[in-house]
Amino acid sequence: MQGVPQQFDHPSDQAEFSQPAGRNGIELYRAHIVRHAFDPHTHEAFGFGVIERGVERFRYAGSEHLAPPESIVMMNPDILHTGRAETDGGWRYRMIYIDPDVLAEISGEPQWWFSGAVVDNDRSRARRLSCLLESLWRAREPLAFDSLLHQFVTELRPHARVPSPARDDKALRFAPVLDYMRAHLGDRILLEDLAAVAGLSPFHFLRRFQAQHHATPQQMLMALRLHAAKRLLAAGEAPAQIAAATGLTDQAHLTRAFVRRYGVTPARYQRQVRA
Repeated sequence: MQGVPQQFDHPSDQAEFSQPAGRNGIELYRAHIVRHAFDPHTHEAFGFGVIERGVERFRYAGSEHLAPPESIVMMNPDILHTGRAETDGGWRYRMIYIDPDVLAEISGEPQWWFSGAVVDNDRSRARRLSCLLESLWRAREPLAFDSLLHQFVTELRPHARVPSPARDDKALRFAPVLDYMRAHLGDRILLEDLAAVAGLSPFHFLRRFQAQHHATPQQMLMALRLHAAKRLLAAGEAPAQIAAATGLTDQAHLTRAFVRRYGVTPARYQRQVRA
């Protein structure tokens, strides 16, 4: 598409996604990023990964984090985060995204939660997790994949908080707002619309929302739109139709926004996860 890059600006930047055919709610990711800076984005899944080389800097839950080599990254669902290289040579890493209900099924324990985004003092576990992520990527037999998946989750268990801490009143107040956004991704949403859902005046709502989520309502809306676009691409929908369904201007807008958040074009992502 004219004017839209089909790859990163820097030739060393590479990212690749994969979804196992026999297990829904799982997505694998591996990347080497040197120059690209990821825009704020979110996942409706837990994100677990290992930094294999270099150092990543990312903003998560309102704080800056550094993830050095052989550190474990653990992200809870629905929290906006960024990502960029802290070292000249970039950083190489692997991730797995697991839907909350799938994680509960695998572990036999609902309501996992992680209080820290980076663990950098458990290198032997990080190495084991990295090997398991590589094995999950290469696994072709569903039974082998599921066995490795269970082993991976078991390795993470010492760092989990179970059950998760009770959500405070502020978080509960904004949950319907996020549901409203998800239900109206293709619509023109006004500040007044969201404030009415929360039962607050418009700018009082905006201040409270930003304090709670460390992001503006518009940033959250764009993150939810792009996450929905990922799911539709994985389901085989055409990018032009997805752009309209998720409230983006056109396919070029979808492509630019998708690359900034996920590091690949929508077309490439669709090929990877449907291969």
